Amino acid sequence: MSDDAARLDEAAAELLALPPSRFTAARAARAASAGGDLGRRIAKLRKPTVAAWAVNLLVRDGQLGEAVELSRALHEAQDDLDAAELARLGRQRRQLVTALARRAGDLASEAGTPLSAAVTDAVEKTVNAAVVDPAAAAAVLTGRLVTAIDLAALDPGSLVDAVAGSVPDAVPAPEQAPRDDLAARRARKAAERAVREAERARAEAERARSTADTRLAAAREHADRVHARVDGLRAELRRAEAEAAAADEEQRERESARHDAETAVREALRALESAEAARDAGDDA
Repeated sequence: MSDDAARLDEAAAELLALPPSRFTAARAARAASAGGDLGRRIAKLRKPTVAAWAVNLLVRDGQLGEAVELSRALHEAQDDLDAAELARLGRQRRQLVTALARRAGDLASEAGTPLSAAVTDAVEKTVNAAVVDPAAAAAVLTGRLVTAIDLAALDPGSLVDAVAGSVPDAVPAPEQAPRDDLAARRARKAAERAVREAERARAEAERARSTADTRLAAAREHADRVHARVDGLRAELRRAEAEAAAADEEQRERESARHDAETAVREALRALESAEAARDAGDDA
């Protein structure tokens, strides 16, 4: 990079950290002070949007280092196909982006320019792009943004337009581990997953066994109650059968007595009839 290019980047970083309301006047003064070709290039620097300016404040405040580290960790998790780590890093990324956007809002308010909801949203999108994409991270970390960056519309041309001065190379992703190391690490993670799955299966089996034990104890208790009831019913049946036999015997005895009584009645009727006949015969004589 030439001296003029480095001096232009330095001037752009300082100017783009000023509140947008002060940018135009400060740019004119800086261009006049530099003079020559550098002055003309400074005079052509674009005024930043409020969102870009807020992100530049965030960079100067030193708040984006953690975001870049998270980006590297995210790439490594993607390389390892670690779903659990990706989910954890995804949650961490969202929390970090929200916190950084809030910090940018505080810095902007302290500088006299509170951020609207729409501008805050643009700041969040820019910080998220820096976390996810190495090229966006390199552009954002210059502290020379003139427009916000949206990951959904990201391309090399948009980064050139979004940065004043030189555009740096992408922040490198973590170096790939040698294939043997990567295979061993994936094998280790697969083994760890297998252990976790086996432990989960064991826990489920133990829970199933405990449930089976509980149900078996309840079934045994129920069976004992039913058998006790059957025994009681059998005893009651025996008593009922004995009572039925006694009732049958009593019925037979009553029937025999009834038969004897019936015979006695018939005989008494015949005797009565004979007595009445004899009486009637005596009266006639």
